[in-house]
Amino acid sequence: MTDRLTQLRKLYDVDPKDPFVSYGIALEHAKQGETDEALRWLDQTLTIDAQYCYAYFQKGRLLSEVGRDEEAKAALREGVQQAQQAGDAHAASEISELLASIE
Repeated sequence: MTDRLTQLRKLYDVDPKDPFVSYGIALEHAKQGETDEALRWLDQTLTIDAQYCYAYFQKGRLLSEVGRDEEAKAALREGVQQAQQAGDAHAASEISELLASIE
């Protein structure tokens, strides 16, 4: 486990409701090539905060990288919807661009 991941896990133990921390844990696992674990933490992030838009982006990206394009598209469509509901036009645009590149 990397030092950064260790620190993030400690922060998560203190506040498991912080989506920023679970998102950070997901990204660390993704950097290490641990796709399934990264996806699990991205799902955890979205359970904590369904409008944590960049978790949808990363989930779609990871799913697409491992050839799970239909799941990626579904995650990205949900991300666009959540970003629009949250009024985050920038996130909606970035997620839409990734979705278009997969379609």
